[in-house]
Amino acid sequence: MVKSALSVLLVLVAISSTFAAKYIPKSGKRVPQTLSRGWGDQLIWAQTYEEGLYWSRSKNKPLLVIFHLEDCPHSQALKKVFSEDNEVQKILDEDFIVLNLVYETTDKHLSPDGQYVPRLLFVDPSMTVRADITGRYANRMYAYEPSDIKLLVSNMQKAKKLLKSEL
Repeated sequence: MVKSALSVLLVLVAISSTFAAKYIPKSGKRVPQTLSRGWGDQLIWAQTYEEGLYWSRSKNKPLLVIFHLEDCPHSQALKKVFSEDNEVQKILDEDFIVLNLVYETTDKHLSPDGQYVPRLLFVDPSMTVRADITGRYANRMYAYEPSDIKLLVSNMQKAKKLLKSEL
């Protein structure tokens, strides 16, 4: 009886010690991966396009959809400026629903002039893609470069204003 109680105790100690120690990588504590993918960690990001549309409609805020690739130098350059610009982050936090995608959706309205990255599109709460809010390039109408951050802020203001005046 003593032997069986001792073996049960030994098993319990072994189990508890396995769950008690949390693995910490050699490089230090890792920051959990978020949906922001580096575009603004303090923002609340939608997981899917459908969820973004739902939040946009229910909160009556425009949706900003960012198409990018992790290994694209143009996407990386825009992401750096975008995430460090306090004005952009503040406007997005207060007035927008945000979604970033590293894959194309089946909705053809989100690629009105082709599939390229980075591509930023505005969708209003009535689920209409705002094809009229464009960047400065004729061949890539929804592309922005790091130097275009002021134009992006202006377009964000336009998306908010149009929303209020049209709905």
